[in-house]
Amino acid sequence: MHTPLAEPPAEAGAEYLEHQKAAITRLGHELRTLVEATVRTAASPDTLHRVADGVRHVAGQLTGRRRARAEIPEVDGFPGGPRMYSPVVGAGSPLAPPVSITPTDDGVIGHCTLGIAHEGPPGYGHGGMSAMLLDELMGQACTAAGTPGMTVSLQMRYHQPIPLETPLRVLGRVTGTDNRKVFVTGTITTEADPSTNLVTADGVFIAPDPARARALFPGMREET
Repeated sequence: MHTPLAEPPAEAGAEYLEHQKAAITRLGHELRTLVEATVRTAASPDTLHRVADGVRHVAGQLTGRRRARAEIPEVDGFPGGPRMYSPVVGAGSPLAPPVSITPTDDGVIGHCTLGIAHEGPPGYGHGGMSAMLLDELMGQACTAAGTPGMTVSLQMRYHQPIPLETPLRVLGRVTGTDNRKVFVTGTITTEADPSTNLVTADGVFIAPDPARARALFPGMREET
């Protein structure tokens, strides 16, 4: 007999949220394993149909209320904190590599490895993945510099293809500001050869004024 999933408390406490984050992280890891196995498998049609039935059954267990389109999850630190379901850095996202990010003296550095699920040309990452990685890291650099902003433009230069299943370094660095505009650069290299740029980018981000931010993100929690 199926037991419905327990609903979270109306106002989740810190301990509950930590348990929730751990569970989301574990599920995200298993889903990424499933996605990678799915895009690599040469299983028979019968096996694929059987697995699809199993996945449908598992998805049916995620019952209860679903968050609305613009609703910010309680486990997220938006703005400026970790995003559990981000397709780039989210530990709970089956789409994310995910990227782990740490601050540097002049920006942020991310570490990740792209899998077959992120493939463009055979053996290499999709160019759109490079753009997504750099857009995220350059935005994180804005936040780290105390000037969080949204992307206005992103100019990409693809020097060499990004190898799959290879540890990568993704850098973002703020180079200047002009009123609410923030100018940022970014690079992707391998961990083994950080001096050789595979992809570089220049970006312009803009920090929305408080009224605009509240209009764009009505669920944003006020900073205390």
